Amino acid sequence: MKKSVLFTLAAALCLALTGCGGVNSKTEEGMQQISALQYSDALASFDEAREAGENLRLIERGRGIAYLGQTDYENARDAFLESLRLSDGLLADVDFDINFYLADAYIGLGEFENAEEAYTSIIDLRDDPTAYYLRGKVRLKKEAYTLAVDDFDKAVSMAPGDIEMIISIYGALSESGYRQAGEEYLRAALENGGKNLTAKNEGKIYYYLGEYQTAAVSLEEARSADGSDAESSLYLGKAYEAVGEYNYASNVYESYLARNPKSAPVYNQLALCEMAMGDYEGALENIQAGMQTGDAGCMKSLSFNEIVAYEYLGEFKKAQALMSAYLTGYPNDEEALREQAFLMTR
Repeated sequence: MKKSVLFTLAAALCLALTGCGGVNSKTEEGMQQISALQYSDALASFDEAREAGENLRLIERGRGIAYLGQTDYENARDAFLESLRLSDGLLADVDFDINFYLADAYIGLGEFENAEEAYTSIIDLRDDPTAYYLRGKVRLKKEAYTLAVDDFDKAVSMAPGDIEMIISIYGALSESGYRQAGEEYLRAALENGGKNLTAKNEGKIYYYLGEYQTAAVSLEEARSADGSDAESSLYLGKAYEAVGEYNYASNVYESYLARNPKSAPVYNQLALCEMAMGDYEGALENIQAGMQTGDAGCMKSLSFNEIVAYEYLGEFKKAQALMSAYLTGYPNDEEALREQAFLMTR
């Protein structure tokens, strides 16, 4: 795919979305449904938006995001390409946004060359550490290790304080068989962070280094300083889980939830901890409590774990019914499809 397809050449760079036109009600409705993970409903809303004559470019962008949510990468790719084709000739933030999504679709399709080209096109027009990091991940998939490390180094040099990105670089390298190289990024972050490195981030780094006791010390400090911070409690609990201290880990999660009862991620992790201990009824109870928080960002994971909990409880018909509903929203979820195949044998 040529760069001229990714970006329409223009003399000026529009930094706002004004060049794309306003968003009308059905398009807004579709985006709200995406936020709620209601992808099929969102696609229906975008169809209505098209019939109502709303902004086609934003409709196609929304359709692409909805298809991504359904892991329908082919339709997602086509929608994003159409959205780019509908450009008015002025580059805007939305062009960069669409290309990040487009690269996700290419990765889902295994088209790593096209994904790399999408990130390169972003970088050619705007130095962006996230684009360098993501291009590095794609280059790892292409087994271009040296080029990937060059991108990771560039990303870190541009955003040295972005601990989340550094941890993600470690994860990408580790998953590709270069764990030692990934650990070097983590240790460099410890050495270079100095006084600017928070106790929480220090604890997270030690957690990924597998130094769980040291991680727990820092994370206990972070939890004491801010009891409302879910991430500190999550990583602290996971550090204890990693050394088999499931009871203590569950106490960490329960203590947090007693003060902050609307944290879906903590309910989810508590449920996983309880399943590891064989307490499937307790896990199911906490999964359903997490669902009641209305946190759309956790709903997919909670829904899948609910199915697993019912399986462990031997309630296969209930699990099958929930799996059918789950696959309506996520029809291409490979793990769920494998789980469905298992359920069909019960």
